Amino acid sequence: MTVTLFTSPSCTSCRKAKKWLKAHEVDFVEQNIFVQAPSVKQIKWILQLTENGTEDIISKRSKDYQELTVDLDSLPVSELIKLITVYPGLLRRPILFDNKRLQVGFNEDEIRRFLPRHIRIMELEKALKAAGAD
Repeated sequence: MTVTLFTSPSCTSCRKAKKWLKAHEVDFVEQNIFVQAPSVKQIKWILQLTENGTEDIISKRSKDYQELTVDLDSLPVSELIKLITVYPGLLRRPILFDNKRLQVGFNEDEIRRFLPRHIRIMELEKALKAAGAD
């Protein structure tokens, strides 16, 4: 199971996520969204994994969002997806996803979900032993 990491060059959180994934030996594929825009299939998948749909993945502070004169909330989902493929800067970054998990932004606690299960179990056992030693 490989993790996909959407990044952009100037994104500090993207660099943190990339560094964390490498340090924890999590297999991932980096996709600079300005070099290779997200595909319609990728965006649909990400939307399926969100709790609040486009609200979770659209950056209202982005330059693309500020410059577009379209009311994104009124667009049909198919049109919005096409718009994101043309203006990938609309996406928050980083976005990490695999076949069942999604994380938008870098959060050191939440990113642990991408660790293989056996490593998460080992870490939990270590933490429990450490807590019992107190």
